[in-house]
Amino acid sequence: MDKFVVSARKYRPQNFSTVVGQAHITTTLKNAIKNNQLAHAFLFCGPRGVGKTTCARILAKTINCENQTKDGEACNVCNSCISFDAGTSLNIHELDAASNNSVDDIRSLVEQVRFAPQAGKYKVYIVDEVHMLSSSAFNAFLKTLEEPPPYAIFILATTEKHKILPTILSRCQIFDFKRITNNDTVEHLQEICDKESIKADKAALHVIAQKSEGCMRDSLSILDKIVSFTNGAVTYTNTLEHLNILDEDYYFKLLDYLQQQDLSSALLMYDEINRKGFEGDMVLDGFSEFLRNLLVSRDAKVAMLLEVAEDFKQKYLQTAQKIPAAFIISALNILNESELNYKQSRNKRLHVELTIIKLSYLQQALELVNNDGVVSKKKLIDGAKTIAFRALPIEKLKPSSVEKHGEQEAQLKQPVNRQPQAEAKLIIEEPSPVIKKSAHDTAPGNTSNATAATAAKPTLGSLSKIRQQIAQQNQNGSNEAVQITEDELYVCWGLFIEKLRNKSNFSAVTNFKAAELKVIDNNTIEIITQGEIHKAFIEVERADLVTHLQQHFNNRLLTYQVLVIEKEDTAVETDIPLTRKQQYLKIIEEYPLVKELKERLKLELD
Repeated sequence: MDKFVVSARKYRPQNFSTVVGQAHITTTLKNAIKNNQLAHAFLFCGPRGVGKTTCARILAKTINCENQTKDGEACNVCNSCISFDAGTSLNIHELDAASNNSVDDIRSLVEQVRFAPQAGKYKVYIVDEVHMLSSSAFNAFLKTLEEPPPYAIFILATTEKHKILPTILSRCQIFDFKRITNNDTVEHLQEICDKESIKADKAALHVIAQKSEGCMRDSLSILDKIVSFTNGAVTYTNTLEHLNILDEDYYFKLLDYLQQQDLSSALLMYDEINRKGFEGDMVLDGFSEFLRNLLVSRDAKVAMLLEVAEDFKQKYLQTAQKIPAAFIISALNILNESELNYKQSRNKRLHVELTIIKLSYLQQALELVNNDGVVSKKKLIDGAKTIAFRALPIEKLKPSSVEKHGEQEAQLKQPVNRQPQAEAKLIIEEPSPVIKKSAHDTAPGNTSNATAATAAKPTLGSLSKIRQQIAQQNQNGSNEAVQITEDELYVCWGLFIEKLRNKSNFSAVTNFKAAELKVIDNNTIEIITQGEIHKAFIEVERADLVTHLQQHFNNRLLTYQVLVIEKEDTAVETDIPLTRKQQYLKIIEEYPLVKELKERLKLELD
């Protein structure tokens, strides 16, 4: 029985032409070899499993080949190539910096550099995971890396370029490897399956490529596991089962339930998914990616970003045209918020179910509106169903007639036919004002007014307050407006300041006291403030202030405007104590003989 070799080692590329997905690297290296323009130090950086070490070995093999092809490839038949493939070549030295990261390891490497190759042109030193070297090891490597012998070439490989010292980076030619695309991975896996006589579905290989996330080594390892799991037949169903991936058909069905607002079916589907062992965060993440693919599929320009199996592409394109963009964008927002809060929630299942409930009723909650090129959200309040009330024809009551009010209440008790096209409205009756009882009204023989007053008394507590407010407003509206004068205005202003003081809003009291008032006309008042902060305190109380002014002057049209006039700061003169010299000058100004006395006695000021 032959010893099993994993596909990642068995099918490791031996030439530049067989390297997958790194054409920009291999072309540059082949041209450098053909033109004899090789640098003395290379730095290969990029994600794991994309071919950094492989390209380093191919480069070392090619530059020592005795019969290079015209394209700059190794011949694979000369003694150098054969010894290299067998692992017995003395011209290549590999160092794992993860386990040999000390200064002594680098010094032993530098000692080996002094010896010229016995066969071949170059000695190649490959240092893998070079970012694991210590700072001392880096410093010990600097001089040799900057000025190596003409036969020595260093190839450094790393997955974390940012951890390497800038002095090392400046001495190397840097090659950035990129992740391998899904299409390149699928093609390479299909070639291996053909060589190994493995039956593999294209959709299954695409799932493997997505799971590997651009790492060829991972994709080959996954393929080996699935081949062992399925006994040589790689199908879409077996691949999903082995990789623990949720089938996209579930997401299509879930989307249909959400569009139909079939919450029961959606929750039952999530229960089925949960019983299969899929975690809630996996469902949220998978559904987010599914909606992202739908959003991409809506526009033909960006449909190329759709990375799904060919069998599902047409289904995505058809479904994307039926789903509005407003639903997709809003659903993505809800799912993103749910994923962020998933770890903090105690009941994971309830958290996911609440998200499904939100998505079920999302399309009747809001929509996207395009206003002059600006996309904004609009709540669908107008389309919401209202409670049906009976339309009642009610005439406005006159405050002077109590009998008319009694007739109006009698009309309220009679049923009225509702028009089929009339919009339902809730109409609140305006009550008549309270009539004060006089001595004549309370006499035993006078019962008509007492009966009318009893009929006008409200019966419901909450409705009676509304009726009293409306009655008070109507009563105020019936009186004539009070003439606005500055004296009366300041009286009204003081009453409002007292209200603020009763609320313990002392900062507003201070600012209201500092304001100046001016009457513009019968409907406009001007408030003069000393700055924007002063104005802000007054604007905060705008609603209460307008109501207070209108009620005081009995004028519903009364309003005010705030004017800011910043006054110049007047510095307050304060008594500053004089220094000794200033005191002396002031004294001799009044008494000149003091100066003469000071000079004769030769006194000095402290």
